[in-house]
Amino acid sequence: MAEYFTAEGIKKLRDELQHLKTVETREIAALLKYAASFGDLKENAGYHDAKDRQAELVTRIKNLEAVVNDAIVYEKKGNDKIQVCSCVSIILDGEEQEFQIVAPAESDILKNRLSYLSPLGQKLLGRKVGEEFDFGGVGEKVKVKILKIA
Repeated sequence: MAEYFTAEGIKKLRDELQHLKTVETREIAALLKYAASFGDLKENAGYHDAKDRQAELVTRIKNLEAVVNDAIVYEKKGNDKIQVCSCVSIILDGEEQEFQIVAPAESDILKNRLSYLSPLGQKLLGRKVGEEFDFGGVGEKVKVKILKIA
């Protein structure tokens, strides 16, 4: 399934993929060779650990390749409405906060990077400066006001 990414986000994934295919793959191969040198592979815990790490690496590479190949790099079209890549300033329950709207794989709430698929991200998409709405669960709604879109 295609997923939207910022140019920065897809570059980060491509860099990770390149690192895994080159550096990590060579390290695992060397580890396997070293562990195999101890002989008797049936009872060689180091060899089995290295094989497990190799399987995890291959799975991560395949997953990243699928994401990168299907990714859609999102380019912002203006600043009048909130969209993927937008940086927004909002008042959330009386407190001003800033977020960048990003793909789920790029989200990191500690860095104020909010997924467009998160509940708040979904409510923000397509809105304009000055708009207000209620956000939250049953009985726990808070006011949200959009202050700025960049």
